[in-house]
Amino acid sequence: MKQELVPLAGGELNRAAHLRGKASVMRGQMDALVLPVWRGHVPTDAEGALALIAAERFEAAQAYEVFLGLLPGGQPVFARDVSVFAPLVADEEAAPPSPWSTAGVAFQEFEGLIFRDLRAVMTTLTPLEAEMAGTARGLFEWHRSHGFCAACGVKTEMSQAGWQRECPACSASHFPRTDPVVIMLVTHGNSVLLGRNENWPERMYSLLAGFVEPGEPIEAAVRREVYEEAGVRVGKVSYVTSQPWPFPASLMLGCRAEALSTEIIIDPVEIEDARWVRREELARAMVGLHEDIAPARKGAIAQVLMAKWLADDWE
Repeated sequence: MKQELVPLAGGELNRAAHLRGKASVMRGQMDALVLPVWRGHVPTDAEGALALIAAERFEAAQAYEVFLGLLPGGQPVFARDVSVFAPLVADEEAAPPSPWSTAGVAFQEFEGLIFRDLRAVMTTLTPLEAEMAGTARGLFEWHRSHGFCAACGVKTEMSQAGWQRECPACSASHFPRTDPVVIMLVTHGNSVLLGRNENWPERMYSLLAGFVEPGEPIEAAVRREVYEEAGVRVGKVSYVTSQPWPFPASLMLGCRAEALSTEIIIDPVEIEDARWVRREELARAMVGLHEDIAPARKGAIAQVLMAKWLADDWE
């Protein structure tokens, strides 16, 4: 089943937090499954489904295996980092593919499976599959980048089946982080404000976005980010929907905002360009017919918000 909700935001996984302390027991169950993850890339089979493998194919859980939760049928499911595996490519520098690419890599150990960037396949996975893949990717990225205690600097140890790290020196506990990011559909009459980052593919434009700062409410973050990036004043702000975005650890907070001004003064440090785009232009861009504007990545919350605006669908 294809995604019907905001991709990566299914919320169907039973995370079974009460079982994290018993993960070794769950791992030993005959029906336990494992999701292998290679450098953030996830495996799909010939039909495009997320590939889960019998846990018995892997040795007992070690430093880079985490307990994701329970499937609807009660099966325990884990994720294992297999980044040490060598892909079947002639040029090692050719892997992993770009985050903008749909290319994948294959492995001798996983015959018939192709590992692709989650962003390339998130719209073809079921909500549950996408949630499992996003959770695994986010957890592994956190372990990769937070291996030392922020309090004393000593190397920390994984605990609670991958949902915690403990410092053996000062006993500090560390938990996976999630960074809130506002992304806003700013409109003025029949036009929407789009921006462009210089690192994006040619012609691609999207909605403005930025991190929420400490002590800052969502509404204030929307107004601040729009003014900082494009010099546009914003009035009314309302929340629409959210999307986990584990690249590496964001939670996108999708909002609508009404512009009080239209003059654009961009901050070149933040964005390369910004422009007002009329509804008719955006409609052409969304189907690939605009000469200057390519739409945001398929499946990203920016495209979801723009599609809602075009359809006037805010239910």
